[in-house]
Amino acid sequence: MSHHYHAVVWIDHHEARVIEIGKDEVDEVHVKPHHPIKHLHTKAGSNASWRAPEDIKFFKSVAERLAPVQEVLVVGPANAKTAFVKYLHKKDPKIAEKVIGVETVDHPTDGQLVHYAKAYFKQADRMLPQLD
Repeated sequence: MSHHYHAVVWIDHHEARVIEIGKDEVDEVHVKPHHPIKHLHTKAGSNASWRAPEDIKFFKSVAERLAPVQEVLVVGPANAKTAFVKYLHKKDPKIAEKVIGVETVDHPTDGQLVHYAKAYFKQADRMLPQLD
């Protein structure tokens, strides 16, 4: 994987797609949890809810992929994206500083994800102060 300025991470409890985005190229890697989570079920009529424990090794593997980039957008359909960002703040503050956004995104194709991320980074760059 060559290294680019921007990366988008689409993450849920089953996988992470880390896509580094350059001007004319895109590099992608998939990271799987060390202990895959089975579908979670609750007993009918029960008020109990059950949450999967966070896979720290999985989050660490994803964070390591982000070391060479400068700005990161974290997206995903549910709680894994926020759990991952909390992990970064607690265990890897250097990577946490690179996170410029956390957004809810369902299950896009790779092309849709790259398009979304490019638009997001372009908008974020407009918000930065311009140096003379």
